[in-house]
Amino acid sequence: MSTLPLRVAVVCSSNQNRSMEAHNILKKRGFSVRSFGTGTQVKLPGPAPDKPNVYDFKTTYDQMYKDLVRKDKGLYTQNGILHMLDRNKRIKPRPERFQNCKDIFDLILTCEERVYDQVVEDLISREQETCQLVHVINVDIQDNLEEATLGAFLICELCQCIQHIEDRDNDIEELLQEFEEKSGRPFLHTACFY
Repeated sequence: MSTLPLRVAVVCSSNQNRSMEAHNILKKRGFSVRSFGTGTQVKLPGPAPDKPNVYDFKTTYDQMYKDLVRKDKGLYTQNGILHMLDRNKRIKPRPERFQNCKDIFDLILTCEERVYDQVVEDLISREQETCQLVHVINVDIQDNLEEATLGAFLICELCQCIQHIEDRDNDIEELLQEFEEKSGRPFLHTACFY
């Protein structure tokens, strides 16, 4: 059994809700964790479905928070976005794009199939340098606050189980199958190399 903590990345589209909730919970449980988005821009709900608030990945969570307070404090308090941004800025300064990170992880968890495809595609397109194995696993999580919390606990439980399996590379498929049956969610899994 590995005594080194798993190096975990959690990835959603905008590095706001699902990946940050999982980042928060994994960090509290002592995991070495980072979180990312794969989108070209950060999108947050706006006053209407067709009017999202769009930011660059360089924008800090604090800047987004202040911008939304200025635009409509009532709306963004009521829909939970200000609370979410407040949590985010306590974890790290700004969202990060997965494609810009060259760190090595043991496990990358994505929160939707489209993001999973983008992560796998990015890893495959990189020049392999170390041939170190990384497991990319998708856990479908709806992008709302309640599902993000439930999904984060599921991701945390999965990481704790993976941390404790003797032969991670050979036993991970069996573990994922057990999690599929228990949670009723499909899990996608690909092994990539750095």
